[in-house]
Amino acid sequence: MPIPSRLGILRDPDFGRLFAATALGQLGDRIIFLALPLVAIVALNADEFQVGLLAAMTTAGSLLVGLPAGAWVDRMRKRSVMISTDLARAVALLTIPVAWWSELLTIWWLYAVALVHGVLTVFFDVAYVSYLPHLVGRSNLVEGNSKLSAIRSVTSISGPGMAGPLVGWLGAPVTLLVSSVGMAMSGLLATGIRKREQKPESSEHPQLFREIKEGLKFVLKHPVLRAIILGDAIFNLFLVMYQTMLLVFLEREMNLDSFGIGLILSGMGCGALLGALSATRVSKRVGQGPVIWLAPLVTCPLTALMPLAHPGWSVHVAALGLASLSLGGVIRFVAQSSFQQTLTPDRILGRMSATARFVSWGGIPLGGLLGGASGAVFGAKATLWIGAVGMTSSIIPYFLSPLRSMRELPKGEDPELVG
Repeated sequence: MPIPSRLGILRDPDFGRLFAATALGQLGDRIIFLALPLVAIVALNADEFQVGLLAAMTTAGSLLVGLPAGAWVDRMRKRSVMISTDLARAVALLTIPVAWWSELLTIWWLYAVALVHGVLTVFFDVAYVSYLPHLVGRSNLVEGNSKLSAIRSVTSISGPGMAGPLVGWLGAPVTLLVSSVGMAMSGLLATGIRKREQKPESSEHPQLFREIKEGLKFVLKHPVLRAIILGDAIFNLFLVMYQTMLLVFLEREMNLDSFGIGLILSGMGCGALLGALSATRVSKRVGQGPVIWLAPLVTCPLTALMPLAHPGWSVHVAALGLASLSLGGVIRFVAQSSFQQTLTPDRILGRMSATARFVSWGGIPLGGLLGGASGAVFGAKATLWIGAVGMTSSIIPYFLSPLRSMRELPKGEDPELVG
């Protein structure tokens, strides 16, 4: 196969810049995933509930601004939103090593930064999802989502792999400086994207609540979109419960250091990369609809291997279960993201993305709190069991919807008339 055909839309300079910006931003984000809770666990000696509360603060932005973010983003150029939020997140993260060097760092400082970073991430993600159809065209959405998922997966491997040694060498607070640099470079790279959107026409009397209602009504009335966000909501709630206690379990019960934890998280990234590389092929073979519920059905139960593990070789076997979870998650994400973007009119892409995020991510702060509370009462191992069972149950809304047998999106469907 000639190289140009393998590159596909990567030959487009603007998509290439978005691809590179995604790589740097996601690299910073993956380092945050390991380093931020380790700042609390190791540098500040936080207990299980405080770690859970930190996880809740990280994702509370979806509840606080999830719905209005979509309406606001639909009034703005998405590229500008992505650039400004990347740079603002870089500044917020920079305050943690500065506070640590100044001996001012507290758990409350971490809560505040996590909340600000999470709110900015909501705006970034809503703009990012809404911008892709404009940049690559609806006919290239599956390929675009697949390639962006692939680079996110690569950073899921390299990020924890870098973060583990960096935390051991520099300490968790200083490691966040690398994340700040990655976010800043992502924003600067995005400034080079030349394909600009027309500024959305602004209403003389914009009505925020009416616009939010329109987005909610469109998503919740559509059987496919409704099933996707409800399945995501269940999955994300229990995933965060699981993840909240995973680091505690690995560090305190499996006696792993930051390097060992980083290797396990890198293994999850390997699974995600394999999922991204095979997503298009698997979707064509199985069907875009069935793959959305088959992927979690096959891979989520394997996360039960981790609470069955003991210090030693069984931890590495359990890590394969986490890698499988990532593989299935990316395959599902590519298929359902393409469904969502194709079924939604351009004028409400931001509101669709924000509504989907609000519903499917709204339970994530609750998941962090429940994970912390469950860990404090029942222990980290029991919480991992609860998370594994809950993630597997997320297939129910998918299976009860048209996705059960919908092999691909109906051709010729006009998104302006759907819903």
